[in-house]
Amino acid sequence: MTAQVRPELSGKVALVTGASRGIGYGIAEALVARGDRVVITGRGEEALKEAVERLGADRAIGVPGKAHDEVHQAAAVEAAMDGFGRVDFLINNAGTNPVFGAIADLDLGVARKVFETNVVSALGFAQRTWHAWQKEHGGAIVNIASVAGVSASPFIGAYGMSKAAMVNLTLQLAHEFAPLVRVNAIAPAVVKTKFAQALYEGREAEAAAAYPLGRLGEPEDIGGAAAFLTSSQSEWITGQTLVVDGGIFLNAGVG
Repeated sequence: MTAQVRPELSGKVALVTGASRGIGYGIAEALVARGDRVVITGRGEEALKEAVERLGADRAIGVPGKAHDEVHQAAAVEAAMDGFGRVDFLINNAGTNPVFGAIADLDLGVARKVFETNVVSALGFAQRTWHAWQKEHGGAIVNIASVAGVSASPFIGAYGMSKAAMVNLTLQLAHEFAPLVRVNAIAPAVVKTKFAQALYEGREAEAAAAYPLGRLGEPEDIGGAAAFLTSSQSEWITGQTLVVDGGIFLNAGVG
């Protein structure tokens, strides 16, 4: 068997939240594949350890904790600075969607929890990476939003509202952090992850048939988009939300 050749280090470091699996792991994997080193976060310590092993202990550090916990936020940024000496890129991927149903009956405590995890934590991580490295050295931030944040989202209204807030947070940060730091968002449609499983489980073929490109998303689809938005190829792009949806929005046309 031929030994796998690791890519040369790029010298860049990324902090990817919620990256023990799913979209976050797909993003971390794409960044490591091009030579970046990564700090990844997640709630499950064992899953995080396994993710670090797959990415390579020489390229990845795992920091367990809850995204909305400010102590955890500080620890993750500190791990990047202590372990790798910098934090060029922040990918705010950690999120939650604990409730399905009409927002007319939405428990307001649940709504607060969704916003705390999906939006306020992203702002907290952005503030910390800015002060730790980016305001002096530059970099990029990518916020993982959702198509649920740019359209009506039946039965996942709280999640959709939080992702709409992520789109606006992207605009605010892009304006304030320019010209040193570019800030963009990615709005995926349904990606095959445990997080989104309830949206397609037992009916994947039916769900995929609604997409002009004929399939649901994969984590690597979002990984590729995040790699682009943190690369030199996107140096004149900021404040944008890139919809990565397999063409599903094409079905909203008239006729």
